Amino acid sequence: MESSNLIFAFSLTLFAGLATGIGSIIGLLHKKFNPKFLAASLGFSAGVMIYVSLVEIFAKARFSLSEEYGNTMGYWYTVIAFFSGIAIIAIIDKLIPDVENPHEINKTRNYDTPKKHDKNKLMRMGLFSALAIGIHNFPEGLATFMAGLHTPTLGISIAVAIAIHNIPEGLAVSVPVYYATKSRKKAFVLSFLSGLAEPIGAIIGYFFLKWFFTDSVFGFVFAGVAGIMVYISLDELLPTAEEYGEHHVAIYGLISGMAVMALSLVLMA
Repeated sequence: MESSNLIFAFSLTLFAGLATGIGSIIGLLHKKFNPKFLAASLGFSAGVMIYVSLVEIFAKARFSLSEEYGNTMGYWYTVIAFFSGIAIIAIIDKLIPDVENPHEINKTRNYDTPKKHDKNKLMRMGLFSALAIGIHNFPEGLATFMAGLHTPTLGISIAVAIAIHNIPEGLAVSVPVYYATKSRKKAFVLSFLSGLAEPIGAIIGYFFLKWFFTDSVFGFVFAGVAGIMVYISLDELLPTAEEYGEHHVAIYGLISGMAVMALSLVLMA
């Protein structure tokens, strides 16, 4: 495996993870942002990730496993690995509850001088957000890294989609911490660190898998990654998009993301 491929895949993961910093900057420098644009962007990301997972990644995983185990068993293993990926991220979600709440975040923007009780509550919200987002970002980092390592163009699409997804996560961390501490530096650093979990997830995943990386292992991992991405899209991206904007804005973004991804795959064929 060429070092240039590894560097490229890791760079994509780093880019996606550090997008939390963009959300942090938006939250710290601007009192107002366009919720409809963010909703459309999140819907677009979901469309990209759902389409590419079900049409491209699942198909590649099935091909690899069918080559190794035959068509019938290969298909079965692909389906099992796909739903195993969903189960893994669902368990993480259950153990580490999602604390993103755009309405609560927006309410904090009205606090000019929060009381001590409110400051403590906001600080806990920010710290727990950073922890939850960091843990959620581990499998996302592995998904981006694996895609970039195997198919660079596919990796770029996934990295951009996850980067857009990470922007409101940065917002969720930085705003409550800033209002609790009045320190833009602390708010930005904490948000930035939560995004670093993504490249860390890629590194851990790579060093764990490289000792026994075969076409069969690739098929299982890719099918699991497809499941993880579909779950993230349905459980996080679309609900958050609807929280920030209107239902139809999120759906139009979703369809646009699917259409753009479909067109790009056709042009690459």
